[in-house]
Amino acid sequence: MKKILYIVLDGLGDLPLKELGNKTPLEAAFTPNMDRLAQKGRTGVVYPVAKGIAPESDIAVISLLGYDAHKYYTGRGPLESFAEGLTVNDADVAFRVNFATVAEDGKTIKDRRVGRNLTTDEATALSKEINSKVTLSNATFDFKNTIGHRGVLVIRGMHSKLSGWITNTDPAYDREGVFGVAKEKFDNLVSVSVPMPGYENSKEAKEAASLLNEFTQKSHKILNESLVNKKRVSEGKLAGNIILSRDAGDHLPKFPSIDNIFNLNFGSFVQMPVEKGIALLTGMEIIKVPDSTGHLDVDYPVWAKVALESLKKYDGIYVHIKGPDEPAHDGDFLKKKDIIEAIDKYFFSNLLAKLDINNTVVAVTADHSTVCAIKAHSADPVPLLVSGGNVGPDGSLGFSEKAAKLGSIGEIFGRDIMPLLIRLAKE
Repeated sequence: MKKILYIVLDGLGDLPLKELGNKTPLEAAFTPNMDRLAQKGRTGVVYPVAKGIAPESDIAVISLLGYDAHKYYTGRGPLESFAEGLTVNDADVAFRVNFATVAEDGKTIKDRRVGRNLTTDEATALSKEINSKVTLSNATFDFKNTIGHRGVLVIRGMHSKLSGWITNTDPAYDREGVFGVAKEKFDNLVSVSVPMPGYENSKEAKEAASLLNEFTQKSHKILNESLVNKKRVSEGKLAGNIILSRDAGDHLPKFPSIDNIFNLNFGSFVQMPVEKGIALLTGMEIIKVPDSTGHLDVDYPVWAKVALESLKKYDGIYVHIKGPDEPAHDGDFLKKKDIIEAIDKYFFSNLLAKLDINNTVVAVTADHSTVCAIKAHSADPVPLLVSGGNVGPDGSLGFSEKAAKLGSIGEIFGRDIMPLLIRLAKE
């Protein structure tokens, strides 16, 4: 059986922009290496979860790994909290959170990500203040910053169980059942958490919502008074003075291991806590990579080298590269294009130079489209290429949203990719 190299480029998909000559950032980017893979293989388009769903990365990755997200998903909060080493017991409630900036009224959001320049040292200091100075009336909690403006929060009821069926305080995200869904339009106001429809009379949900609102108010007061934030303001930066919470869950998902489902030993190297949590809970081994230097021409060649070395140890590896997503959330289509070009130039060129392509099936796709024009995830499908091994060309001209629509793979769902790759690896 051939090796499987499964590469997901976060937020790669997009829609045409007049500023790029009615091309998407991927279509406008110079990507000779990915184009060559597409030309020698097959392409198609993927709805990561289902048509009409603008997924967050977590439910998309679960689906891309072959799992039924509707069956196993319990919320992003538990996944990220687990990945960061926080204990999540049944009936605790866990959240994914952002440090953000609000105006003096404590409600109007000026920036959901503190200008994307909150340092790890600053976030760590603010987290220590929250953990040491905030006290909740009927609960304990653990708060931890992760990467940049991101963090996780676990609240544990002292006298009662808590339910994850509550709404977000982050107005940019909604919930459709257990799934977190990015809104295309929203009011920039901190939301008040309430029990979700159908849970209005749930004691556990009412208590969880009340505790989250209490945490939001009390932590805002502490953050407003923090010397860390006062220093940032004096330097002309935004204060990280509010915590926006979303994607509550009250227990960890219970996945069957990927080895039991597909009889494969899979490794994974990922950048973000949510992908790490999914990898651990699905039984994939985490492949360690050096911390990012912030220089793509340094990082991507190293990751290519790690991928090549790791393929010797595993039947397949899953590689998740965050790159294109962040500038798209900022509406920066030129930076998204530049990052896509850097991935091709520094990751794929180094990878393909030494990859045994005849004995490896390579897949490249995305977890969702992040559309620069709306600065959010959308329900649009993403391109997929499958190349290497005995995969023959289908006439695809390159790797892009437009070209992929003409490919022989056609339209598939995220959960269909793993079975396809395994079948091709056995040919």
